[in-house]
Amino acid sequence: MEKVALDEIVGLERYEQIRDAFRRRIIELKKHRRVAVGGYVTFVFENHDTMLFQTQEMLRAEHIVDLDKIREELDVYNELVPDRDELSSTMLIEITESGTIRDTLVGLIGIDRAVRMQIGDSIAVPGEFEGGRTKDDNVSAVQYVRFKFDERARQAFVDGCAPVRLVIDHPRYRHSTPIEGAVRESLAADLTDP
Repeated sequence: MEKVALDEIVGLERYEQIRDAFRRRIIELKKHRRVAVGGYVTFVFENHDTMLFQTQEMLRAEHIVDLDKIREELDVYNELVPDRDELSSTMLIEITESGTIRDTLVGLIGIDRAVRMQIGDSIAVPGEFEGGRTKDDNVSAVQYVRFKFDERARQAFVDGCAPVRLVIDHPRYRHSTPIEGAVRESLAADLTDP
């Protein structure tokens, strides 16, 4: 999948003019890229367009106009654009009860070793988490996860014959959700993008 290029970035004034339409398009796109697993973990699968939006939004929020700083932001967000034969996701742990946030996050230590895509009965694609977001005594509520597919797994996901589930198999959080319909089609398109 193509990374976001510098020449795709528009200036702040121009971005304000197109922002509403761009936001609506990305919100619609993300409807088919969001997967809730259990009561408070959500995966948002990223692609070129979602990262272009995130970059533009960060430049807007921070009023960044310096070319070197824009390049730095592009480098950061392009890390989240999936490479060939992989899916890339932001995993959000969304806890709404403020008094339980810390205890819940501590209870999820090890979640970075408990996430996989299960394709049929025989193919498991483990989630590979970005380092530094889980420590011995805490877990960040925002994680970045990659799923790297070998050819067999990629083909099984794309051809649609076997069911696919996004699985969290943690001692304190065991849930799975099917990936089907428009979500599966959207992610399969990522896996067939040259």
